[in-house]
Amino acid sequence: MSKALFVFAISLGLFLAYVDTRPNWDDTGVIALAVLVSCAVLGAVSPERPWLWALAVGCWIPAFNIALSGNLGSMISLAFAFAGAYAGMAVRKTLVPAKHL
Repeated sequence: MSKALFVFAISLGLFLAYVDTRPNWDDTGVIALAVLVSCAVLGAVSPERPWLWALAVGCWIPAFNIALSGNLGSMISLAFAFAGAYAGMAVRKTLVPAKHL
């Protein structure tokens, strides 16, 4: 399941980056919220590696924006990705306690 989830996360990140770089799209808040929520869901589903979900989803927006327009301000999307992934992990670990051996 982890490989399929990783492919889904990369696909989701590429889709969000594509939408963000469209010339008629000018709603940064929606993209930021989408990154935050998607990383939170991925962090809750698989809390073992929240950093992986944050990078898989969040790295594409700065990559596209830096390559296309030199916009370094888009690096802030990584903060939203990491915040969402670690928040999802925290919620999962709080609500679903670890199994005792």
